[in-house]
Amino acid sequence: MAVTFIESRKRQKYLIFILVVVIFGIAFLIWNYFSAKPKLPFFKPLPPPEIKINFEILKSPTLDELQLFEEILPFEEEIGRENPFTPY
Repeated sequence: MAVTFIESRKRQKYLIFILVVVIFGIAFLIWNYFSAKPKLPFFKPLPPPEIKINFEILKSPTLDELQLFEEILPFEEEIGRENPFTPY
């Protein structure tokens, strides 16, 4: 049974229509996937624990006895090159 020219044109139109519908369906699914907002969680997050800092320890007499820093003397030797990025 031979397929006529008219039958092949009708079949081609149906295939093109199906292809267009499939392309629009895939585009619709992709659009919905990327534009969907994330769902909010069902539980309420717990507040962070309160942090208390004890500043009374800084008033301790033992801290007054400590010498935390030594005296810093000025640098009296020759300073390096004027432009450190120039080659030797």
